Amino acid sequence: MNPNLPILGVEIDKERVDAALPYADARTHFRLGGFNLPLQPAESVRLIRAFNVLRQYEEVDFAPSYERLAEYVLPGGLMIEGTSTPFGQLWVANLARMTAERKWKMEALVFSTNFRLGFDITDFQAVLPKNHIHHVVAGESIYEFMEAWKRSAAETSPAKVFGLGQWFAASVENLAAKGYKIDLRKKWLSKGWLIWYL
Repeated sequence: MNPNLPILGVEIDKERVDAALPYADARTHFRLGGFNLPLQPAESVRLIRAFNVLRQYEEVDFAPSYERLAEYVLPGGLMIEGTSTPFGQLWVANLARMTAERKWKMEALVFSTNFRLGFDITDFQAVLPKNHIHHVVAGESIYEFMEAWKRSAAETSPAKVFGLGQWFAASVENLAAKGYKIDLRKKWLSKGWLIWYL
């Protein structure tokens, strides 16, 4: 969308940074770092994409990690942080926005599938972000959401004769009809994205 937007790849493993350096150019940079982003004095951050980073930490480390990243993001900036399968067929991510008060506001939880593993809602549970993965238990909002989506998939299962994408979209529309605030734009549903606004 913006070919002039600079991109910084940050990795804690020096070997990976070294392997990426040949691909650097005037707008693409790679640096050694972690939650302490290695920015130059004139640099700022509008968007952070962090996948499969916090999955290796304990849940108690979730909030401190977010707080550390908040030090670098401009007000109104976004972070998409979550977990995916090794080849990215499924992923689930938090969409967080930086407020003027320098705090993260969770805006949405985004589920994505390319349908290469089929379409089974229970498969998403293994790639829930760290702040949700241990909360798929009765009484928790993520549990209620997942159960409602499973019911919606069952209720719309006849749509699978038209393909997994059509069944996915029908299940999401059914879920929205149950009262969940979901983005129903066709451009997202056709890509296999469910965006649940929190």
